[in-house]
Amino acid sequence: QVQLVESGGGLVQPGGSLRLSCAASGDIFKIFLMGWYRQAPGKQRELVAHILRDGSTNYADSAEGRFTISRDNDKNTVYLQMNSLKPEDTAVYYCDAQVMVKTSFYQLEVWGQGTLITVSS
Repeated sequence: QVQLVESGGGLVQPGGSLRLSCAASGDIFKIFLMGWYRQAPGKQRELVAHILRDGSTNYADSAEGRFTISRDNDKNTVYLQMNSLKPEDTAVYYCDAQVMVKTSFYQLEVWGQGTLITVSS
């Protein structure tokens, strides 16, 4: 019904920058919250940042000041601009969205497939 497709991951050197994108498609009436999570090897998935439809944001302490989340409601897309990347930012990054489905008006939580970011010299 609803799919999230992430892009923008890859290998980057410490101190570098990357921009992730996540586009939602399908049977969408409205998207409420959109966010980014990450899961490093051997660790639990953790919140990086999320953004409400009105643009209100919330960041994990590890992301505050280095990462910026934004969204384009017309394109059903969320972005994560990551600057000053550190080796400890290495993880699979997942996009998440709370979506109201058009045909049923049910609200679903949808996850992307994940994109790997490796921060290494």
